[in-house]
Amino acid sequence: MRVLEGSPHQLGASWDGRGTNFALFSANAEKVELCLFDRLGRRELERIELPECTDDVWHGYLPEAVPGQVYGYRVHGPYDPAAGHRFNANKLLLDPYAKRLMGPFVWSDAHFGYRTKSARTDLSFDRRDNARGMLKAVVVDSAFTWGSDTRPEHPWHDLIIYEAHVKGLTMKWPEVPSAWRGSYRALASKAVIDHLHRLGITAIELLPIHAFLDDRYLVDKRMRNYWGYNSIGFFTPEPRYTPAEDAIGEFKSTVSQLHQAGIEVILDVVYNHTAEGNELGPTLSFRGIDNASYYWLKPDEPRYYENFTGTGNALNLTHPRVLQMVMDSLRYWVEQFHIDGFRFDLATTLARGPNGFDPHSGFLAAVAQDPVLSRVKMIAEPWDIGPGGYQVGAFPQGWSEWNDTFRHALRRYWRGDGGMIGEVAGRISGSADIYQHRGRSPRAGVNHITVHDGFTLADLAAYSQKHNEANGEDNRDGADDNQSNNWGVEGPTDDSHILDLRRHTRRNMLATLFLARGVPLLLAGDEVSNGQGGNNNAYCQDNEIGWIDWSGRNREGDDNIDLVAKLTALRRKYPQLQPHHWLNGNHSNQPPDIMWLTPQATEMRQEDWEFVEARFLAYVLGAPASGGTPLFVVMNAGGDAVEFVFPEFLDLENWSGILTTAPDTKDIGRFNVGSKQQAQGRTLTVYEGLQ
Repeated sequence: MRVLEGSPHQLGASWDGRGTNFALFSANAEKVELCLFDRLGRRELERIELPECTDDVWHGYLPEAVPGQVYGYRVHGPYDPAAGHRFNANKLLLDPYAKRLMGPFVWSDAHFGYRTKSARTDLSFDRRDNARGMLKAVVVDSAFTWGSDTRPEHPWHDLIIYEAHVKGLTMKWPEVPSAWRGSYRALASKAVIDHLHRLGITAIELLPIHAFLDDRYLVDKRMRNYWGYNSIGFFTPEPRYTPAEDAIGEFKSTVSQLHQAGIEVILDVVYNHTAEGNELGPTLSFRGIDNASYYWLKPDEPRYYENFTGTGNALNLTHPRVLQMVMDSLRYWVEQFHIDGFRFDLATTLARGPNGFDPHSGFLAAVAQDPVLSRVKMIAEPWDIGPGGYQVGAFPQGWSEWNDTFRHALRRYWRGDGGMIGEVAGRISGSADIYQHRGRSPRAGVNHITVHDGFTLADLAAYSQKHNEANGEDNRDGADDNQSNNWGVEGPTDDSHILDLRRHTRRNMLATLFLARGVPLLLAGDEVSNGQGGNNNAYCQDNEIGWIDWSGRNREGDDNIDLVAKLTALRRKYPQLQPHHWLNGNHSNQPPDIMWLTPQATEMRQEDWEFVEARFLAYVLGAPASGGTPLFVVMNAGGDAVEFVFPEFLDLENWSGILTTAPDTKDIGRFNVGSKQQAQGRTLTVYEGLQ
């Protein structure tokens, strides 16, 4: 096949209607060969040396290459690990800009860049060809008929996020057609959309769908990387989530249907590391293309990788071409797939510089000025495991962050810990101590009590210890401190008293999540008390453990769908529950619209906050002086009832109960101001002020 010079300006394989331009960045390569395969990717047909290298981009144009052409690269250069170079032209490499993959991928020793007789030593250059079991890229035509697709563009104060796994969400959902379960298509099924509407969800956040690999050690144990935090292709929808050949078209169609239903799509993305692992890992793409450019290497020993992520390597976004790849990938998903936002796994790594986390890093600056990305939602997981990795509150304006301080405080409070009311007050009022700086509002905090990583809500109230034996690591993996409480029995029980305590705990945590200022995130399945048998690290459980069990629907005490629906309705109705501005009035001359009260309805003093055994917390949101309808929230995490007084305000006559987590509804009624009532133990109740 003839090759022309082509262009270096668009990386990857770009079909223009007449031919395909191939362009690959490598600053340290000596030669790049384009390998063309038959349509099934089984037989290499031709190797073509790319004829030009411009600004470290190797490029060539093939007039006869059309969509469907299967290809890979062989990159020539020094194999010198001590200098950070791991070139090996015997290894077929995946294009970092691949839009579609041809598989299957089969693990073998041929994927590694060197032969090993020791687990710790590079011994000899490996001349075996890995092409037979290697993923290949496929040239695509990106054309798609979007029709009248319109992004919902929900403002942050209307955002209710539902974190879900593409497969796990629907594998056991009876109303989803069996042929669709576990696929992209199932996300837009009538059953799923109706459920999301009933809950009041406005955005679904999907665990990683970038193409990823199952770790070899998991495959050897007959397991899979279920969650998908092991990316190998940043431009490719993971093909395992569709029975169809065209994962691109199916996912685009799914996004379009979700948009039509008014639901935004947020992707959990993993740009902090790749599936190639540490110095003993396989040579699949980046390592063999330009190891010294793509990865953070130890300055004094470039044979080894910096491991800020805990996965063996970390992508180095201080390199302009690596940063370009990430930005190109993000724009691609927004422009080609109409994605509404991103949640960045271990986002601290992306903003690292030579001296650690940098709030003015090239990545954060690039996002802020980008005309495409600056208009979509950006959410950081603001930590990694490197030095200075915990950066909650440190991301710039425009960003929101997972607020793990909210999770820790509310878990401890509702399990009955004393001395938590001050911390809890700060968390439910928007975490001003963390986010109220540089003009950031309460929407900077994405509040959550459970997410994919850790206990589900049901397990949080049923297990005091993790139970990860099924992961095959002797229960060593996963967090040891979960701030959980089994209420007397570890795991399943028939004890009605314990079951009631667990149900109250779940309802209290759900209520607090949605009543708090900030952006609420609900873990899929928590609304039906889905459990994982105490497994708090189900990353490898692509089975009944990891999939959501929907049998809790319509089961008394376990079905909290209506409760969530009522809570999201309250957020829509009452502005003071939305993350518009700070509750404490610091940004205006108006009186504060939050008032913290003792059981006697007097304002809290310092000694009240410092009472170690305090488990009662009451407050008024939207005091009459600030206008609007006030809400009175009463929380009692103690086991005993507490008598309290309904607060008095000018022109206010009654308080009417509108929501309670109590097992009976005696707190739902109308009460005169100044009257007394009992706050039942381990309950939360909301009252509306009436004139």
